[in-house]
Amino acid sequence: MNILTLLEIAAGADGDRVALGDKHTGLTYARLLELAGAFAADRAGTAEQAVLYGSTASVAFPIALFGSAWSGIPFAPISYRLADEPIHRLIEGRAPALLVADGTVARVGERVPGISVVGPEELVTSLHGGSSAGVAPAEQDPEAPAVLLHTSGTTGTPKVAILRHRHLVSYVLGGTELFSAGPDEAALVSVPPYHIAGVAGLLTGLYSGRRIVQMPNFDEHEWVRLVREQDITHAMVVPTMLARIVDVLAEDRRGLPSLRHLSYGGGRMPGPVIEHALELLPDVDFVNGYGLTETSSSIAVLGPTEHRDALASSDPAVQRRLGSVGLPVPDVEIVVRDEDGRPVPPGGRGELWVRGAQVSGEYSGASLLDADGWFRTRDGGWIDDGGYVYVEGRLDDVIVRGGENLSPGEIEDVIGEHPQVDDVVVYGIPDEQWGEVVVAAVVSRAAGSVEAAEIQEWVGDRLRSSRVPAFVEFRTELPRNDMGKVLRRVLREQFVTVTT
Repeated sequence: MNILTLLEIAAGADGDRVALGDKHTGLTYARLLELAGAFAADRAGTAEQAVLYGSTASVAFPIALFGSAWSGIPFAPISYRLADEPIHRLIEGRAPALLVADGTVARVGERVPGISVVGPEELVTSLHGGSSAGVAPAEQDPEAPAVLLHTSGTTGTPKVAILRHRHLVSYVLGGTELFSAGPDEAALVSVPPYHIAGVAGLLTGLYSGRRIVQMPNFDEHEWVRLVREQDITHAMVVPTMLARIVDVLAEDRRGLPSLRHLSYGGGRMPGPVIEHALELLPDVDFVNGYGLTETSSSIAVLGPTEHRDALASSDPAVQRRLGSVGLPVPDVEIVVRDEDGRPVPPGGRGELWVRGAQVSGEYSGASLLDADGWFRTRDGGWIDDGGYVYVEGRLDDVIVRGGENLSPGEIEDVIGEHPQVDDVVVYGIPDEQWGEVVVAAVVSRAAGSVEAAEIQEWVGDRLRSSRVPAFVEFRTELPRNDMGKVLRRVLREQFVTVTT
């Protein structure tokens, strides 16, 4: 079984239901399957070993994804936000291939030998008169690579995470029932196609029967407009997106009448943001999901009831769960281990390890799973007595001060509770005496509304003295990538530049 089977099953169940786009004029399941077949027919007889996608979300994205599965070749979305050189390396590493792209990616791809380039709109137009007649789907090999996701930054050799068909199918079937969504349900996808959430959201949405509305580039005002115009019932955002959406809703006070379910993930969610969102949208079910590229998306989920219970509870242990990522999803195990790989008891901090059918843990053909199938996430965290998982960030971000390991997340949570703090990130810088010391980069609610000494005192009153920031810098905004994750490397570089 491969991911094409998911579309075939859905199209067989209700081919006339709108799968993608506008509620009146969108693409049906049957038509999406036809176009994927026509795409595969065009690949027949070529030397292409992969299909690359280097554009924003459009109808061409699912056509190329399922068409690649039909052809039996991997699909590789690449970031259109990278610089020319890393884009060139990514494309060159997959040649010979078809590149569906526009803008910079298309321009760079045209210079790479063995690469055929077609624009997204041009591709869709060319397929409308095509047919899959005589082109049988490739062998349903669950071990075949389905999606290749490049997880490197803007420099260095690109790392390619390999998600095989069995990983993605396991993820979809593990948490989604065929056409469990009503015909009136619609999901707004605003994360980029080259992120695992973009791929997983498309697959689960389509299999559930929920119409997918794509948003090529996020804008909080446009996001709110689309939800209202398209009667969106489900959506997924990252923390920075939700913070901006909350600001819009707080200003216009019109709410989102159609929205029933809002999931978020991809980074730490500031407590005040989710609390404000819960207040502004009292009838919406909120879900927090934690996952990685290597795990085919979410491996732990904090559900709607747990959100509301945590917000209403007077029990600190229950309240705290609003900052967790919830419980492991079915068929996935998560444990905490120390530096020597030994299990840590509930409440103890360490590294999160995960095991399950949806876990790939594979880069460029080299498996990172241990002999028992466990994958090291490289994320620090802990699990409470009730099994709720808490993620404290990448282990690489741990600050080692005087031989003591300090979690940036623990300090960020405390600073984020200050009434005059809008956003914060904590990181370490080298220090001759302590090895590293703590720096807090703070975005205040209003310029001059809080001073460094007040932040330091605030932390000192709530945590051990070793956690008190040696430096507090104020910024108008924090550097983040397009999925909302703070770029601590940039902050370190800029701090050094300022202080030397």
